[in-house]
Amino acid sequence: MGLLSLAIWVPIAFGAVLLALGRDEHARAVRWLALVGALLGLAVTVPLISGFDNGSAVAQFVEKTMWIERFNVHYHLGVDGIAFWFVPLTAFITVIVVIASWEAITERVNQYMGAFLILSGLMIGVFSALDGMLFYVFFEATLIPMYLIIGIWGGPNKIYAAFKFFLYTLLGSLLMLVAFIYLYNQSGGSFDIAAWHKLPLSATAQTLLFFAFFAAFAVKVPMWPVHTWLPDVHVEAPTGGSAVLAAIMLKLGAYGFLRFSLPIAPDASHEWAWLMIALSLVAVIYVGLVAMVQKDMKKLVAYSSVAHMGLVTLGFFIFNDVGVSGGLVQMIAHGFVSGAMFLCIGVLYDRVHSREIAAYGGVVNTMPKFAAFALLFSMANCGLPATAGFVGEWMVIIGAVKFDFWVGLGAASSLILGASYTLWMYKRVYLGPVTNDNVRGLVDINGREFLVLALLAIAVLYMGIYPKPFTDVMDASVADLLRHVAQSKLN
Repeated sequence: MGLLSLAIWVPIAFGAVLLALGRDEHARAVRWLALVGALLGLAVTVPLISGFDNGSAVAQFVEKTMWIERFNVHYHLGVDGIAFWFVPLTAFITVIVVIASWEAITERVNQYMGAFLILSGLMIGVFSALDGMLFYVFFEATLIPMYLIIGIWGGPNKIYAAFKFFLYTLLGSLLMLVAFIYLYNQSGGSFDIAAWHKLPLSATAQTLLFFAFFAAFAVKVPMWPVHTWLPDVHVEAPTGGSAVLAAIMLKLGAYGFLRFSLPIAPDASHEWAWLMIALSLVAVIYVGLVAMVQKDMKKLVAYSSVAHMGLVTLGFFIFNDVGVSGGLVQMIAHGFVSGAMFLCIGVLYDRVHSREIAAYGGVVNTMPKFAAFALLFSMANCGLPATAGFVGEWMVIIGAVKFDFWVGLGAASSLILGASYTLWMYKRVYLGPVTNDNVRGLVDINGREFLVLALLAIAVLYMGIYPKPFTDVMDASVADLLRHVAQSKLN
């Protein structure tokens, strides 16, 4: 079994064991088994990092075997520079979430931990799949464990939120399936994604395919105006669910644009780039303004995620290397920062059982260590230099200015708006005198919580100070993608 298969199936296997054998009376053993599974899943990604050839644009660590012979469907895996970092990122966030959920979940612990491990393997499968049908199976299968995580361990309106999440994401994906079937027929009966990239397609076909992919991936990102499911889901989801949703699941849609929309329908992508840029700028500016008036911390960070992902799609559709690479870097950085922001909210919620900003004030007086971590992550969310949040945003802004000054100016507003809503929340929650007895009785973070936040802090600072390992991996693949997109495929 290859490294990518191990990265996919090790966490899934541990998750299945937990679902089959775990019981609440053995919750302690279940938690440790889940942690072992998550750590093993992360460990098998380490050789990927050391063995990846930065100078190559082709897929590496390739595995291919026949899966469904009648329809020429293959179990075909591989990662290029575009997909590579999302494999270890997913495994890392899974470890973080397992540790962070150690005491927060007390009922059906085996099912909770099992769902997260299975979800981790499925998401890695999305980033690794080189066969269209295999991609679709992994892409849709991720909905099931997340639906259960929201619907079982969520808040008072969890059923509504879970149903909304499932319907929005499933309906868009059905059009993607239709597009895959069309490409299968056009390619002579192949689900090979690389073969689809080479197909000469008419302008009409490209346009229809572009919007079919848009329906699936824009909802997943989510782009404005199909973003309305995200705040509801974040508010109701448990802390671990929000962290994984923001850190990884949103990236599945953005990744889909690079893997399918741009290379398969390059002419349509150029023709409709103005629409993608406009929707992205609306997300950056309008949704950033919406975030400023939120009273619920989770809703504020959820709208912040929509705004930051707007920068990602903007970077992809300005068609220059700095912009596309910046969008990818922003995706990775957002994985660290947004996950950390939601976990910080979870720390407060576990103690006070409220996400309302007005329920806090002066937290720094009773939880100084925690407030220091929260300040670092807030600054990263603002795009402070030397943090992960700065690198991708700055690259996208530079790429946007090269594309068009006014587009660049709109993108740059993200730095101002991000600072406004993030620091305004930090001021009201953490600074000033203690405002109520709930805050007065708070106890600072314990060793487990310190470990979780410290690991994320190291990742945020390392990527901000030394982003070269992240950008070097993607350079060759991004350049190859842009060369491909620049060539007309009209038949």
